[in-house]
Order: sequence, then structure tokens, then C-alpha cells
Amino acid sequence: MTDDDNPHGLTPLRRVLIMISVMLGSTLYSTTLLIASTLLPQMQGTMAATSDEIAWVMTFNILATAVMTPMTGWLVARFGRRSVMMWSIFGFSVCTYLCGQADSLETLVLWRILQGGCGAPVVPLSQTILLDSFPRRQAGMVTSIFGMGAVVGPVIGPALGGYLSDLYSWRWAFYVIVPVGFLSFIGLRLTLPPDANTPSTRLDWTGFLSLAVAISCVQLVLSRGQRLDWFDSMEIILETATAIIAFYVFVVHSLTTDRPFLQLRLLKDRNYAMGLVLVFIYGMLNFTPMVLLPPMLQAYSGFPDPIIGEVLGARGIGAVIGFFSAIFVAKLDPRIGMVIGFGVQVISGIWLTQIDLNVDMTSLVSNSILQGFAVGIIWVPLTVATFRTLETRFWPEAMSVFHLLRNIGSSFFISISVAEIVRTSAQNYSRMNEMLSPFNDRLALPWVMGAWTMETKEGLARLAKEVDRQASMIGYLNAFAMYTAASAVGVLLVLTIRKGRRATPA
Repeated sequence: MTDDDNPHGLTPLRRVLIMISVMLGSTLYSTTLLIASTLLPQMQGTMAATSDEIAWVMTFNILATAVMTPMTGWLVARFGRRSVMMWSIFGFSVCTYLCGQADSLETLVLWRILQGGCGAPVVPLSQTILLDSFPRRQAGMVTSIFGMGAVVGPVIGPALGGYLSDLYSWRWAFYVIVPVGFLSFIGLRLTLPPDANTPSTRLDWTGFLSLAVAISCVQLVLSRGQRLDWFDSMEIILETATAIIAFYVFVVHSLTTDRPFLQLRLLKDRNYAMGLVLVFIYGMLNFTPMVLLPPMLQAYSGFPDPIIGEVLGARGIGAVIGFFSAIFVAKLDPRIGMVIGFGVQVISGIWLTQIDLNVDMTSLVSNSILQGFAVGIIWVPLTVATFRTLETRFWPEAMSVFHLLRNIGSSFFISISVAEIVRTSAQNYSRMNEMLSPFNDRLALPWVMGAWTMETKEGLARLAKEVDRQASMIGYLNAFAMYTAASAVGVLLVLTIRKGRRATPA
């Protein structure tokens, strides 16, 4: 990418059309990541599947995405950026339509696998195309606009899916995406400049397969660990061992072969290496509150679904404010924006650790806006600092790893947060039950028990339900404390980033 005002001879109008086409595709793909989560109950009834069987609809889609994301660099080197982007959007749109047409669980899982595999290169390649199509001085603005689609998409996805499934059926949540996907394909075909002649590039099968096995096993452990009680399950033990062995093979092979699948030597670039660590933490913090808050508010605080949707929607408002702010902050030292963002997440996390089951709507919406603002203002300086010192010829490969770690970070932290909630909820339920005994003299005091009673079955049932609510709330507070700690670690790691000089174009 050059620093002139007209990179690749593109007119301003053509650059804007490229941005619109790319944003349509990347936002749609981001929307589908979580849209299926709201459709699982309806799909389970249609397919006559168990809860464990229908979970494969989500699990295999995540697996396919994780496996194919690192392939982006090789696909671009082999077939060209324009071709990979266009046909990824086309294949994604076709598979999305076929997901809606599926009449059995097996076919639905198959199309979800292909949907994730086809769409995996879209997000990392979208950011590369946008950064390469605009002058470098506009990188902050371009990254902000791209980030809005990548972050706002998962926010509106579950709400859109729930609305359409209630109004029509779960199939329409997939159908509505298809026309916009084809519109993006047409726009890309008309506006993206043709690729230069791409030489034949050999795929490092050993590196690819070993990395694919490692990523697949990690995702299976994260997706199924809670249901199988983690390392009490032989399946989880075998998947963990396989992941470790496969990753060892990948690292050793990559360090000893001439043309590895992924260039590990890029990690010598300090900013890129620290950027990968920070984007992993960013992924940990990105979607976790969106996953934890709805079941807590619905099951234990009695919030109706529309109100919960408003709470999550406020996060999108904060994200838009954050991305617009990042346009101006990016002109300064990128570390300033990241410190502000992670600092705001620390504040929002501390706030969450202070709430109780009687939390009011104003507090939830305000906190959600803070979270969204932090997510928005971090993304632009994080991307700028990570890739500032890398040559542009490494961007497709480096960007794919960047987004892969963001996704794995989300899966990892959501899994351990849910595990912490389940573990501490059970422990605290047991401890609280020990105190509810006729032999506890304090319970004989009228101002202690209030309206509660242990004299009737109904009273005991109400007490058991209240103990469950309070024990579960302690579990959620522990998860929010982990969220706060991870945010604080992010603040400290930002200080290791160097301002650095821009890499010279290849």
C-alpha cells in the first residue's frame, strides 16, 4: 500500500463502492456467528433432536471457521485476493440459503460446516482489502468503519434471528441474509481491481493439517467441555492430548521447513507478537458479557426478552461512539486509545461486580454502553499498532492469524466463565443449604427470616429457589471479576507496545 492519495489508481467513488461491498459481506458474516444461537430451540423442535445433537449446529460451524481462517494467506497467494473474496461471499451466501432449506439435522450441520468454511476468509481479507484500497493516512477511519461491521453484526444478529423466527420461522433468519450476500458479490465483482498474475504456490500440507487438527481439538474442548464435565471425560482428555501433539508438530515443522504454512518468523516483530496477545485478550472480553448477561437477567432477575434485547442493543450504540472516537484517537499514539479502552473495560467490570439481582435497567444500559465504547475505541489503535511495522505482503497471512486468535479468545473465555459460574454456584448452593436448618438459632429471629418459612413444603420450595438465585449470582459475580482482571492485564500489556516506524512497502 502506498501513501499517496490514489493507491492502485482507484477513484474516490470506486473506493467508496469497494468499502460498501466489503462491509456488506463482512457484516453479514459477523451476523451469522451468533444468529444461530437464538434459533437453536426452534431448530431442535423441527429436527426432533436432543439438546446435545442440536449443539453440533454451532460447534461444527465454529470448527470450520477456525480451520479455514489460517488458510486465507495461502488462498490469496494461490488464487488472488479478488477471486478469494468474491467466491467466499458467493459460497457463503449459497450455503446460507441451503441452511434454511435443510430438512434434517445431518444436512443442516453439513451446510453450516460449508457456510463457516466459505465465509472464514471474509473478515481478515475484508480488512486487508480496505487498508490496501485507501491511503495510509486514512487507515484509522477505514479501520473504524470496518470494526463497526465486525462488532455491530454479532450484536444485531441474535435480535434479528429472534424477531424473524417469532414472526415467520427460523428458516427466514437465514433467507434474509442471502440477497444482501449476492449484492455484495456483485459489488465486489464490479469494483475490485483485478489481481496480478499469481504464481503457483505449494500448500504445506503437514503444517496445515497439524494446525487444523490442533485448532479443531481446542474448539471441541471449549465447546463440549462444560457438558462433559471437562477432564472427567475421556473425550476431553483425548482431544486435549491430540491438540498438544498436533501443535507441537506444527511448531517444529514450521521452524524447520523452507516454506511453512504460516511464517512463525513474523513473531520476531515485537508489535505483531504483542498485538496477537492483545487481540486474544480483546476477543476474551468482546462477547463474554453478551453471552453471560441474557441468561442471568432472564432466569434470575425476571427480565423479559425485549428488555434484554435493549440492553444488548445499547452495547451497539456504545460501539459506534467508540469507533467514531477512535478515528481521532488513532491520529495520536495508538497506545493511548488502547489504554483508554482497556481502562474503560476495567471500570465496567468493577461496576458489574457490584450489581445484584435487583439491578435496574438504567445501570445495565449504562454499563452496556461503556462496554461497547471500550470495544470500539480499542480496535482501531490495536490494529494500527499490530500491523504498523509489517510489510504489506505479509498482511493476508498475518491478518488471518490475528482474527483467528480473536475468535479463539472469545471461545476460551466464554467456556471458562461458564465453568466458573457452574462450579461456584454449586459450591455456594451447598454451603447456603447447610445454614437453612431448624438448629440454626439465628433463623428463629423474626427479622432474619421475614416472610420466608421452613414450616411448609411451599415455603421450603421458595427458600430453595431463592438460595439457587443467590448462589448463581455469586457465580456470575466471580465471572465478572475474571473479566475485570483480564481487562487490567490488557492495560499492562499495552505498555509493552512500541510506537515503531511504518514498514516500507514491499
